[in-house]
Amino acid sequence: MSSADFSSGGKTPPEAPAERSLPEWAPENAGSEFASRVMGGVNDSHDGMTFTPSAGTAPRRRQLTVQDYISGVLSCDRTILSRAITLVESNSPSHFETAQQVISGVLKETGRAVRVGITGVPGAGKSTFIEALGTWLCENGHKVAVLAVDPSSSVTKGSILGDKTRMERLSRCKNAFIRPSPSGGTLGGLTRKSRETMLLCEAAGYDVILVETVGVGQSEVTVRDMVDFFMLLVITGAGDELQGMKKGVMELADAIVVNKADGDNIMKARTTRADYDRFLHYLRPSTEGWVSHAYTCSSITNDGVPEVWEVITEFMETAKASGVFMERRKQQSLSWVRSMVEDHLLRSFYDHPAVKTQMPEIEARVAQGNLAATQAALELLSLYTKQNQG
Repeated sequence: MSSADFSSGGKTPPEAPAERSLPEWAPENAGSEFASRVMGGVNDSHDGMTFTPSAGTAPRRRQLTVQDYISGVLSCDRTILSRAITLVESNSPSHFETAQQVISGVLKETGRAVRVGITGVPGAGKSTFIEALGTWLCENGHKVAVLAVDPSSSVTKGSILGDKTRMERLSRCKNAFIRPSPSGGTLGGLTRKSRETMLLCEAAGYDVILVETVGVGQSEVTVRDMVDFFMLLVITGAGDELQGMKKGVMELADAIVVNKADGDNIMKARTTRADYDRFLHYLRPSTEGWVSHAYTCSSITNDGVPEVWEVITEFMETAKASGVFMERRKQQSLSWVRSMVEDHLLRSFYDHPAVKTQMPEIEARVAQGNLAATQAALELLSLYTKQNQG
């Protein structure tokens, strides 16, 4: 609208806005660009706090070599350790070979940590207990790595990965390293990469590895195959505990810990502990030469937490003296080999060109009732074996 339009209507044209003066701390020649500049986020050098005029697109994060990964892990560089774990967890075939070279490079520095698996029913307070135990260990000179496995959604395949947020106090300890990982839908809550992640943490100098699992019952045998000491965390007031908890997972436990033994719940927790102790008396011990017992603790008041660590220490001494410790480690390594072979074969089958081509049609015939499931499986396996033999 022109000034004449305003004159004809008896209106006064608006005054031009006064030029704003920049604050003293603003860079010269910043002009209007200073107030409206769009930061480049992760692709820029801006750290979110200070203003740095961009001279162009910042270079991407430097690509690490295998030796960079190995040196960084062995020197306990947290950034490189995290990147190495991400490399191990990657499903990209291009990352697999690099990850295995890194694992091989640090393998001699592994195997010295105490590996503790912690499982329990939902709501038992696993994360709170791990924070209490981990913080106490850090305060007493240990280096603690927590592998917190979050359940993945069967619908979206995503995970919340909120364990590091829940363990706020432990995450502030300089001797602690918390790595939340998605379960990937694996029953028992452990992915096939969890063992490699554990080895990387051991190579970085962490002498206590705490593995928190999803806790879904008898499938926790997966956890038993990768840790030295297996702990079952339970609570009171969750119904008939002895009937509700499957016998299978109790047979795997080297100790049962009744959590939340504080306030008005102390007497109930002691009664529950006595019940579990009596039940364990009739079960075959999980570890030869070791008698499993039940204990109480409070993750809030820390009562009983040091005693739990004393039990773990006593277990390690007993198992090493009897030779059970080394034998278990050997069997776990062999189990690892078998699981890796099975995983490779499974991936090879589903990535096979002939299988990928024919599977939709075969599955459609099964869904329509025109082909039996067993016959469908045989046809797919035949496609796989014929192509490989050819």
